[in-house]
Amino acid sequence: MSKMKTHSGAKKRLQVLKSGKVKRKQTRMRHLNSHMSSKTKRHLGQTVYVADANMLQIRRCLVF
Repeated sequence: MSKMKTHSGAKKRLQVLKSGKVKRKQTRMRHLNSHMSSKTKRHLGQTVYVADANMLQIRRCLVF
């Protein structure tokens, strides 16, 4: 029997906190954002938590 491996991409992009929540960056900030308002870009630059609905997939990627 072999151990489960952590998904390398998820390991680099997600951070598990002591509370059990998972922190992630937001999408839509790489390109095509010249039409966005400064407020939108400012808010997209902040980190957010992974939604509860997606935690099962995250647990499978990050074996914890």
